[in-house]
Parts: sequence; structure tokens; C-alpha cells
Amino acid sequence: MKLIRGIHNLSQAPQEGCVLTIGNFDGVHRGHRALLQGLQEEGRKRNLPVMVMLFEPQPLELFATDKAPARLTRLREKLRYLAECGVDYVLCVRFDRRFAALTAQNFISDLLVKHLRVKFLAVGDDFRFGAGREGDFLLLQKAGMEYGFDITSTQTFCEGGVRISSTAVRQALADDNLALAESLLGHPFAISGRVVHGDELGRTIGFPTANVPLRRQVSPVKGVMR
Repeated sequence: MKLIRGIHNLSQAPQEGCVLTIGNFDGVHRGHRALLQGLQEEGRKRNLPVMVMLFEPQPLELFATDKAPARLTRLREKLRYLAECGVDYVLCVRFDRRFAALTAQNFISDLLVKHLRVKFLAVGDDFRFGAGREGDFLLLQKAGMEYGFDITSTQTFCEGGVRISSTAVRQALADDNLALAESLLGHPFAISGRVVHGDELGRTIGFPTANVPLRRQVSPVKGVMR
């Protein structure tokens, strides 16, 4: 899998075009994996590579830090899971004030059409983009007819009446239900970090401990674990 860091490196995008999806892909859960499997099938039919566009930081982390949800995966972990899903390219866009000011029309004509040469696009029907969130699914449908790319809305993935989403995974973790979180994710929930020196409390409770700072604005899990 090839990682394209930033829109200033769009010359690295596939010249033949791509099938594309856009999103945060936090946790790369089973719903994401079902979407990516469908995108792979579309890519095979069209003989085109699969690309995922994601944003760093995530938009809410820029505009509403206090409302931004806890991240399930860091970028490194997310990229590893996406590679396992057979994604060919990841475009990681730096989401800053300058990019946020890009008009919806320029997002389509310059980014999607001119540079990425998108031939098939899969996004949620509630997807919003462009300055002031002016762009929506209807605008993308009209652009598809104008520029010659197909677009489809991603379907909610449910199992046993439960909607599989990053929000559902966060709730399972908040409820200390690691079994449910693993079922939704399709893989065990894991965190990683560098062990740092602590207060040596482990010496007072009879077993060793390790302190791992997560370096996240908000953590999906808290507490002492074993």
C-alpha cells in the first residue's frame, strides 16, 4: 500500500484513476471492512486501484476540540489495518484552516477530478465537504454526471440489530465490554505506546505495573488494566 502524505504530493496518485472512498475510518471496524471489500470488487471490475482519503487531524479535532470523540486508532495503526484490507493507496490530507476553506466545487473539480481522476466514489449519504459544509451527496451526484464518475452511498452495516460503527465501539469500551468491542471491530482492541517511569506503585501492590501515556486528546479507555 502506498501512502500519499498531503495534497502537495498528488503527483504520486495513480495516473489511471481510482475507485475512492472518503472518511475517518477510526478503528477500521467490520463496517469499514465490508465497505472496502465492496470497493475492491468495484476496482477489479474497472481494473483500477482502491484509494482511501482520510484527514489528519480529523475535522472535529480542528473545529470543536472539546466535542471530538476519542480515537480508537492512531494513524499508524489505521494504516496497518487498511493495508490488511487490500487498500492500494491512502491519501492523508492535512486538515487545516486552509484546506477547510476549499470550496465544494474546487474540492470536486481540482482534487477529485483533476488530480485523483476518480472513476467511482463511495461516501455516506450524509457526507458534507467544502467551506461551510456546502457540499453534499446531491452535489456529488450532479458532479458525477458532469465529470463522468459514478457515485454510491455507503450502506450501514448491522448485525443482530446492532449498527456497527466507531461510536458503538467507543460505547462498548466505555461500558468495559471488551468482548462486544472486539466483535464490532473484527479484531481485538489494542493500544500501544512507550512505557515511561511512574510512581513505582507496583511495588506496593504485589505485582509489576507499566505506565503507558497514550498521547491522545481523549482516550477511549481509562483506568488500571491487566
